[in-house]
Amino acid sequence: MEYKWHAMIVVFIASIMAMINNSIILVSLPAIFNGIHIDPLNSFPYLLWILMGYGLVLGTLLLTFGRLSDIYGRIKLFRLGFMVFTGASILLYLTPSTGDAGALEIIIFRIIQAVGAALILANTAAILTDAFPANERGKALGINGVGLMSGMFLGLILGGILAVFDWRYIFLLSVPFGIMGTIWSYYKLKETSIKAVKTKIDLWGNLTFFLGITLLLVGVTYGLLPYGSNPMGWNNPWVITSMILGLISLILFIFVETRVEAPMFRLSLFKNRSFAFANIAGLLTTLAQGGMMFSIILLLQGIWLPLHGYSYSSTPFWAGIYMIPLTLGLIIMGPIAGILSDKYGPRGIATFGMVLSTIAFLILANIPYNFDYMELGLALFLMGAGLGIFNPPNQTAIMNSVPAHDRGVASGMITTIINTAFIASMGIFFTIIIVGLTQRLPDAISSSLNSMGANVLAPIISNLPPTAALFSALLGSNPVSAILAALPMPIVSHIPTSTLNTLTSITWFPSTLATAFMPSLQTAFYIGALFCIIAAIFSALRGKTYIYENEIQENKTEEEISVQTEK
Repeated sequence: MEYKWHAMIVVFIASIMAMINNSIILVSLPAIFNGIHIDPLNSFPYLLWILMGYGLVLGTLLLTFGRLSDIYGRIKLFRLGFMVFTGASILLYLTPSTGDAGALEIIIFRIIQAVGAALILANTAAILTDAFPANERGKALGINGVGLMSGMFLGLILGGILAVFDWRYIFLLSVPFGIMGTIWSYYKLKETSIKAVKTKIDLWGNLTFFLGITLLLVGVTYGLLPYGSNPMGWNNPWVITSMILGLISLILFIFVETRVEAPMFRLSLFKNRSFAFANIAGLLTTLAQGGMMFSIILLLQGIWLPLHGYSYSSTPFWAGIYMIPLTLGLIIMGPIAGILSDKYGPRGIATFGMVLSTIAFLILANIPYNFDYMELGLALFLMGAGLGIFNPPNQTAIMNSVPAHDRGVASGMITTIINTAFIASMGIFFTIIIVGLTQRLPDAISSSLNSMGANVLAPIISNLPPTAALFSALLGSNPVSAILAALPMPIVSHIPTSTLNTLTSITWFPSTLATAFMPSLQTAFYIGALFCIIAAIFSALRGKTYIYENEIQENKTEEEISVQTEK
């Protein structure tokens, strides 16, 4: 077997493992929180840190690891990433505690897992770019895209299945992939990269970047949590301070990177139009897509599936099943787009992918909460197809535009931009939804209770915090049952049994939540459409196909012809 296919197989395994880890968490949260006995009404911070802490650590380490891989060897760091990721997966499986301690242990072990993921993901695109010739890189990255999306599909399905048996199995699932990847990379991969000249590590750049990204993302995370009597914490002095200091640190980072001898973030690469515009398009795409999958899973698990008779315990599995069209679109179109971009160039193909994603967002923005599944399935397939068409040519354009000794840092820059945008997108979608629930949920609850003759409960249940309502919906829990159980018996005894049965049924809370939830979700989807169309514009303006090796060769040829002419 040619070396390039060994590289493809190992990177493919890494991509499947990483995506299984991401998507399996998304659908398995109900099983995890039930397994460690966490109260859904009071545990929203844990939800955010389990979902976003992994991305925060990933985003802060990718650039550093990308630069280190250029200096010390991509394969060496890639292998280390597999080992760290596998060890952290075993720790997650063995999580010893329950309650708050158990949640904290999961968050810590996920952070260790993110360190391993950063070592892996900082090098995947660079390893493939090193292994494949320029006219096959689109195909290689397209095939790898199938690995990414296959992992997402497997995670959604397996998460729903394994969670039924034991929540710990969802973490154990990554271990065989990690062991296989470690062994294969040790015996079959070799350093083929052109190493960058060993220089001093950019300590000030690392420090300012780490502080800037960490402070910003921590500020975003805690801005989504209640503060005092406010449903969100954007007016929390600590959040404001964190955001301001984060911005100052990033401004200092940019200043440092223009002054140091060997910057970790090669700002000079942005002088290349193809590199700059492709990264901007990727940033905008991720801002649109990052919170999209979470929002749709929330819609399915918290509203649509219960209203269609699915038990709360089964909603994670069926949410994964109903997300299949998204994965199919990506799997089908990814390799095709990669092959076509090798032949025709990335500009038109990537632009068309973003146009399809824009159409998908507009369809999603206009479906009701009791939609016919064919509407959602079509929108998801178009969304997946759009992403599958956009990603391989866009990533190929970025990797083709940099010299060989900078591919590690370029790969790290791509993934850093995407992961940072993903966390920002989660913050945008969460904020829009929570603000909408704050404005509409109390009235929706009061109106429904008054129509049922349960006026006495209106002042109590309508004070349900929007974050608690959101978290309960995601975990497949009816918070009204917990509220009623905590009320004095004299109050509950005056409520007709039929009314109590309705309030604790599988349909009342989802239908009441939907009234307040859908307008905010539609706003978020319209914003997603706007990001996608702007990404399409940047993609269209990226210029002609640019391959660094070809440009250097052409320049040398022109110089030789000029010298011969002068002679």
